[in-house]
Amino acid sequence: MTASERGLLLLCAELGDGQKPLTCAQLRTLRARVLAAQTPPAGPERPLTAADLEALGYDGAFARRVCALLGREQALARYLAIAAEQGIRAVTRLSGDYPSRLLRLGEKAPALIYCRGQRELLKRPAVALVGSRELSPAGEAFARRVGELAAREDLVLVSGNARGADRCAQEACLAAGGSVIAVLPDSLAEHPPQSERILYLCLQGWHLPIAPYRALERNALIHALGEKTLVAQARRSGGSWRGSEENLRRGWSPLFVNAAGGPGCAQLIALGANSVELGALASLRGLQPAQLPLTEA
Repeated sequence: MTASERGLLLLCAELGDGQKPLTCAQLRTLRARVLAAQTPPAGPERPLTAADLEALGYDGAFARRVCALLGREQALARYLAIAAEQGIRAVTRLSGDYPSRLLRLGEKAPALIYCRGQRELLKRPAVALVGSRELSPAGEAFARRVGELAAREDLVLVSGNARGADRCAQEACLAAGGSVIAVLPDSLAEHPPQSERILYLCLQGWHLPIAPYRALERNALIHALGEKTLVAQARRSGGSWRGSEENLRRGWSPLFVNAAGGPGCAQLIALGANSVELGALASLRGLQPAQLPLTEA
């Protein structure tokens, strides 16, 4: 691990030590101010000090917070050692194996992710599947069909491991001999890989329990990791709807929606998503968007 990667982890990792890490926006601003300084206040030979940060325009409280985060070397070493014992690895934006597809998220691209399982799956072509937890027969059939086709066409299936559409598609994919990347809203410690064809990912801290905000934040990763995203079923509220609507606006990946997937899917189609009939879904690789999603300026 390079000094830059370690510094990023110190600033952004949730280590369970009571320290509040920097957000992506705060890290981005800090980096911009350091780079914009005519004479950088610190280098590899000297870490940032509170005086350096105040010279960059930060108040004393924030300067002390950053210094406290950078002083967590021992806590970080312990945290990563415990992770390594369980086969969990931190991957930062500075790492060579950081998934390039996540850069589609722009300012939402996470500073770091945690991986448990086959990291090589991040390099392979992939499709994403999202959908409701409570499924109609049509939504369940669509999710299972996507999982089976992903396996048949040697595409990694990316989903969120939630009850309903996620697990239907994941189970179908694995049963057909395919591979799965599951982006979790809870602790990686609770998910030892049961197959060499599974990779589990999470954000912020590998030890953190499930929380609604983490469930919502992971949706962007699911949409970005797939070369295209399919929606099995959606209400006009909840994570599947919100993530898909934001994808449609920002253009993270082409969006294909089950034509029989409920009111949320109907609204997504009205907003410009591509409609897909289950009976006509013969290939995932062959799906082509009728029009590119509108992107935000």
